Amino acid sequence: MADSPSTLSAPGWWPRLKRHVALDLTPLRESREYRLLFTGQFVSAFGSAITYVILPWQMFQLTQSTLYVGLLGLAEFFPMFFLSFAGGALADAIDRRKLILTAECGLALCCVALTCNALLAQPHVWLLFFGAAWSAGFNAIHRPALESLTPQLVRPEHLPAVSALASLRSFMFVVGPAIAGMIAAGFGAALGFAINFATYLVAIVALLRMRGMPVPKGAPRMTLGTVLEGLRYARKRGELLGTYLIDINAMFFAMPIVLFPALAQDFGHVSVGWFYSTLALGPLLVSLTSGWTRRVQRHGRAIILAVVVWGIAVAGFALAHSLWLALLCLLLAGAADGVSGIFRMTVWNQSIPDRLRGRMASVEMMSYLTGPYLGNAQVGFSASLLGLHTGIAGGGLACVLGAVLLAVLLPRFYRYHSEEGIAHKRAEEA
Repeated sequence: MADSPSTLSAPGWWPRLKRHVALDLTPLRESREYRLLFTGQFVSAFGSAITYVILPWQMFQLTQSTLYVGLLGLAEFFPMFFLSFAGGALADAIDRRKLILTAECGLALCCVALTCNALLAQPHVWLLFFGAAWSAGFNAIHRPALESLTPQLVRPEHLPAVSALASLRSFMFVVGPAIAGMIAAGFGAALGFAINFATYLVAIVALLRMRGMPVPKGAPRMTLGTVLEGLRYARKRGELLGTYLIDINAMFFAMPIVLFPALAQDFGHVSVGWFYSTLALGPLLVSLTSGWTRRVQRHGRAIILAVVVWGIAVAGFALAHSLWLALLCLLLAGAADGVSGIFRMTVWNQSIPDRLRGRMASVEMMSYLTGPYLGNAQVGFSASLLGLHTGIAGGGLACVLGAVLLAVLLPRFYRYHSEEGIAHKRAEEA
């Protein structure tokens, strides 16, 4: 029976609604170290979102070549690929806070170099390639250390809330690109890089205020054997393998970003900015209303369902004949990606022992970056072969079929329960 007006107006219904829906801020309230880490990384994400737009924009301004802009991604891929495994092994062998601090300093120095280059009368193109590769290399050190440090700072039951809070960084990729466009048009690339440098300083100060983190018990030395141990561990854990493969499946078959400029011709060129912002808005809305996620225990099923929704929404976006419907589909796709990201991160943090967390974070990094890199090429090829709309829609449907197939082939992933993951981690660390 529907609630009566008197029931809805009864005292206490609003606090209950907020508790079940609103973003859970418990980790920020209870852990000083996590609060410092989150604040610094949240601020630096703003600068990163600006550079994400400014760097390729400056490359195009200097070269008038989309090929050179595309080669920036290639310059980033190789350092990320080769250094991510080393970054994961380092994160398991030394103080993770110090490793993050070192990476932040390296990223800040890169911003200094890019700022100085942008101030030259004739900025050097090769330095943009170098800056892209330098940043990718230090990010390959930074990300595994960051993801492996977080579980040390909060209790296991608060890790779903931590995953949702981490997704809040998508807010910066709603606001950052818009601000970057204004900076590029009115002030030039140097200001954008300088702002990024300033945000890294905030992150560095926050890290310096944190206490040193002990090296995980039984931490190994960094060797080729320890790197391979992480890969073997990932292969034998079906539930972990599922989180990696299903994200690669989603990004490889149904990553529409590279075709946004072409699709924008159907609705007016101004819509290309709306496409980027709306896709980023979805995860932000999920994060702000993520209180419900702490009540979900079957994380494998939640991830599979989210990827199915992502594929359907991307197909709907490709077939939409009105701008509002296209944006609605992108909003739904972004929200589904946000749900998938929250639960994938929760599975990793709750079930992987601390001694392996850094190396597994490097595997995670490879999974969620390889998909978009290869997916952009696949979507572009499919669109050229089948047509713009058919190519993207077909990729969305292939994503759905891939998710269903992975659920069948990896039953441990489909049946995964959070209590099982926490118990497995405690048993391995005992």
